[in-house]
Amino acid sequence: MKNIKLLLVLVIIMASCSSGGGDDTPPIEENKAPGKVASLTYPTNNLLCISNTLLFEWADAIDPNGDQITYLLEISKNNQFSSIEESITSTNNNSKPVTLEKGIAYYWRVKATDSKGLSSDYSTVFQFYTEGVAEVNHLPFAPNLTAPTNNGAVSGATTNLQWNASDVDNDPLTYDVYFDTANPPTTKVGDNQSTKSLTVNINAATTYYWKVVAKDDKGGQALGQVWNFSVN
Repeated sequence: MKNIKLLLVLVIIMASCSSGGGDDTPPIEENKAPGKVASLTYPTNNLLCISNTLLFEWADAIDPNGDQITYLLEISKNNQFSSIEESITSTNNNSKPVTLEKGIAYYWRVKATDSKGLSSDYSTVFQFYTEGVAEVNHLPFAPNLTAPTNNGAVSGATTNLQWNASDVDNDPLTYDVYFDTANPPTTKVGDNQSTKSLTVNINAATTYYWKVVAKDDKGGQALGQVWNFSVN
């Protein structure tokens, strides 16, 4: 009888150790990239700046893990950011003073990176002008794509090319549209048109390239980048 009781006690002790002896190590938290900078505060979009020394400001990015965030501020003279005039990092600070050239159209954006190296997408792109000395007319900003999606695909026998453009002087703008199967496109299909769209004929299994030149009424011109799409 004593042996049976002793055996029962041992079984209970072993069961207790088994139930309480699991791995208590907390799970490793998965690192996630910070969220995209939601808004750019200053300089605002399409702003004509009275100074060429500017305090760039943007909204805080949120990191899901609470990691320290470093911001990358990029400033370019073209909206493709194919060349960067200023590339400035700022740790845990959502503003940065920068001195730029006078009389230039600039484009800027911000990206957030956490302390473990994961980065957000870039913010939206804002454009602005630095006022020049005795500046009479400012060139239009480079046109921005609306539709169809760059490097995307469309179907049908026609498609509607759409873009947007603005001018810091609020001059009326007209547009020349180039559309071709060659890159860069050289065939002008729209000439001095005031609308920001144009319907073109397309063929299946073909890749098309197009660009827009924005022109103000004082002789200023801004050449847009080459966009493309394929036809299913």
